[in-house]
Amino acid sequence: MLEKGEKCMAINLEVALWQLLGIVVVSIIASPILWLVGRAIVGREKAKFSDAFWIIFLGQVIGGLFNLAYFAVFEVSFAATIIALIIQLVIWVGLVKHFFDTGWGRALGISILSVIVAVVISVILVLILMGVGMLIGWQWWPT
Repeated sequence: MLEKGEKCMAINLEVALWQLLGIVVVSIIASPILWLVGRAIVGREKAKFSDAFWIIFLGQVIGGLFNLAYFAVFEVSFAATIIALIIQLVIWVGLVKHFFDTGWGRALGISILSVIVAVVISVILVLILMGVGMLIGWQWWPT
């Protein structure tokens, strides 16, 4: 039972389902990028697609739970956010290190290169979609 003045954290089922869907979608989209970069750096014997999927999936789940716990304990501030980000980055690099059976340096390199490749692919995709939109007459601003 809650004592007077205690807060109860309710779970919004709709938000939880959207979060779960987001985790699955991001895992499906990001896994091939991580897998290809991992294969290029550590080789095909160590970088399996299933490992890349688990790195992305577990990274999101562990990161989300970590954020939930961290910000439940500490006040949300710029310093707390930076500390949480650094801890999450170490967790992600640790997952890459573990699943791809490599050292910390290569794991960090794989992580950084994967983000760069994902950003480049995203920019190219946006430019293509904008070009297609302009060709079919979409307007980007009111006339």
